[in-house]
Amino acid sequence: MTKRKFAALEKSIGHEFGDAGLLARALTHSSLSGGDETVRDLERLEFLGDRVLGLLTAEVLWRDYPEYAEGDMAPRLNALVRKETCAKAALHFGVDDHIMMSEWEESAGGRRKKAILGDVMEALLGAIYIDGGLEAARGVYDRFWKPNLEDLSKLHKDPKTALQEWSQQRKLGTPDYDVVEAEGPAHAPAFTIEVRIKGKKPARGEGRSKREAQMAAARAFLIRQKIWTEDE
Repeated sequence: MTKRKFAALEKSIGHEFGDAGLLARALTHSSLSGGDETVRDLERLEFLGDRVLGLLTAEVLWRDYPEYAEGDMAPRLNALVRKETCAKAALHFGVDDHIMMSEWEESAGGRRKKAILGDVMEALLGAIYIDGGLEAARGVYDRFWKPNLEDLSKLHKDPKTALQEWSQQRKLGTPDYDVVEAEGPAHAPAFTIEVRIKGKKPARGEGRSKREAQMAAARAFLIRQKIWTEDE
């Protein structure tokens, strides 16, 4: 039943799951679990998929762009793995139509929320990796990220890079990021990070990794300075 239900999605991503339960889990948003550990949602697969995406992107940048120094690769990698890019990939593959979420989350526009779309796309990559290995995940990567790499790199300057450039242009130095709070279990941590720039009010951000929380803090700072919009 599950395979028939998601056949269109499997065709879109180019991978037929041997374990249909993995695909269903990747599409199950945490709003359905409500903290119930018996409901297998996407969070652990998202954690894995984030790392798979980072590896595939780093590999492409290293292999296909030998002229890039580390300083050239880092901002491009950040742009290609950020939630907004993953959300674009989710829409490209039609993942939004298949997400399983609570009624209240769906009524709140959950199928169009970039954070949810990005999380599900990462979880899907993690599920594909478990089901078919790195080559299967690379196949999906090559359908969206690789052909759009140049455009995505230019379009999505990540907020941390943008904030550093903004700060240095004004001779305010490099932003400092401090962990304010770290909680949650080892497999699903939650971080709150504060970014500080000399002479400016700090801003905070939350995320499931330090990098994600730093990005959120930088984004909040940029939005307050009116040089970044809510939609970016």
